[in-house]
Amino acid sequence: MGKKRRGRDRLEVCCSCGRSVPRDKAVDYTQRSRFSTELSTGDNITHFSETDVYYCISCAKHRKIFEKKKEQLRRQKERAGAF
Repeated sequence: MGKKRRGRDRLEVCCSCGRSVPRDKAVDYTQRSRFSTELSTGDNITHFSETDVYYCISCAKHRKIFEKKKEQLRRQKERAGAF
């Protein structure tokens, strides 16, 4: 067998509650972080980082991430239909 196993998905751990969820059921969310040095000095350095985190369905709904993703997909479909 190769890397792709049939009938079973890779498990992801929910970063909120720690529940193991199959990857196709997990809600992936990209957290964006911004770090910057003190603004009063002339040498201001900013660093942007993105990390992918996975939530189970119940935690994503509780944190209102799941609804945002559905809304974003709906808006993208509307924009694609407008052109």
